[in-house]
Amino acid sequence: MRAVFFFVYLALGAGAAYGLNARLGQDWTMAGAGGAFVALFLGQVHFFLFSRSAPKADPRLDDAVAAQENTSRRVNVLEARTDAVETSLKHELTERRDALVTEMRQLEGLIERLSQTVASRAANGTPAPNGAAIPAVDPVLRDVKAALADDRVDLHLQPIVSLPQRRVSFYEGLARLRREDGSLILPGEFLDAARRARLSGMIDALTLFRCVQIVRKLAARDRRVGVFCNVSAVTLEDERFFPIFLDFMSEHRDLSGAVIFELPADDFIQRSREMRESMDKLAALGFRFSLDHAASLDLDLPRLQDAGVRFVKFRAQTLMDQLRDADGPRPTSSIMAQVKGEDVSAVFSRYGITMIADHLEDEAGVVEVLEFDVPFGQGHVFGSPRPIKASLMEETAPPPAFHQRLSAFG
Repeated sequence: MRAVFFFVYLALGAGAAYGLNARLGQDWTMAGAGGAFVALFLGQVHFFLFSRSAPKADPRLDDAVAAQENTSRRVNVLEARTDAVETSLKHELTERRDALVTEMRQLEGLIERLSQTVASRAANGTPAPNGAAIPAVDPVLRDVKAALADDRVDLHLQPIVSLPQRRVSFYEGLARLRREDGSLILPGEFLDAARRARLSGMIDALTLFRCVQIVRKLAARDRRVGVFCNVSAVTLEDERFFPIFLDFMSEHRDLSGAVIFELPADDFIQRSREMRESMDKLAALGFRFSLDHAASLDLDLPRLQDAGVRFVKFRAQTLMDQLRDADGPRPTSSIMAQVKGEDVSAVFSRYGITMIADHLEDEAGVVEVLEFDVPFGQGHVFGSPRPIKASLMEETAPPPAFHQRLSAFG
């Protein structure tokens, strides 16, 4: 468009030069100068008029465009999260349905055994202090001893994933005992009976043996995945049994980077001198520890670091409640200022300790945990505890010599 106006003004300048020469008798030099002046004057007038009428850019328009682009990005993120939630919800409903069926079957078995126990008490007529009848032998303890004798100690694994990638980084090894009929003895049943009969060490040792074998098989496949193995305070304090436990781990100290011993946080906080010495011996071999069921963020991080604790698990809902509370509990560290909730994970990491949000059951909980940069998560939303394959159970079974060594302390 500008080129058209240029030629028009040039033509008018040429016309003015011709007029000056033909009409006014000016020579061509003066006439050409006059024509050039006319063309330049018209060009200047055009530039002045059009530059004033051209619209100026409104900064508010740029802000509106940027806001629209930001909104579009957020909409895309929300759509992606919605798809992920829908997929995870379908998977979770399927798993929960299967878990509910299993629990109902176990509950039916418990009710049946309870009915048989009541009938047996009534038949024996042995009075208890409250007027009821009691059997001569604890049936749960009898089942626990039989399961240990027949090597019916199964290993279930539950994944622990990195966030937000959800890559499986660890497994937690969970002991499950089976009765002769194949029904499970739940931890709520056998833990107390095993503790009273001083059988916790045997259960820990049999579970640990399988955990070690699992870690070796994963390492053979070049999978860098660690296993959390539960160990009780009773095992660490047992002066008869712990030396066997320590000897076994000394033979497998090359796995110190992949086997993590997990114990309840309350047991660690109230640990005895014997328990502290046992933990020091395992730490000297290079093994690390994890605290489970931590009830509060009010932990002494330097003390945990010195004891070899490298992981702490919190129930997700409890953790979120404390992190959101500006006046809630905070860990003891070298930081004197009040630590904000979103900075707590970084404070733990400063002491080489990793936070794990446990009992995550849905995607909403995962989103909340991510807001506070918690690096790892565990729960049914990522996978429920599952037994290892039957073929793997046979491959990882402790040899008879190992059983005989343990039975002397049963």
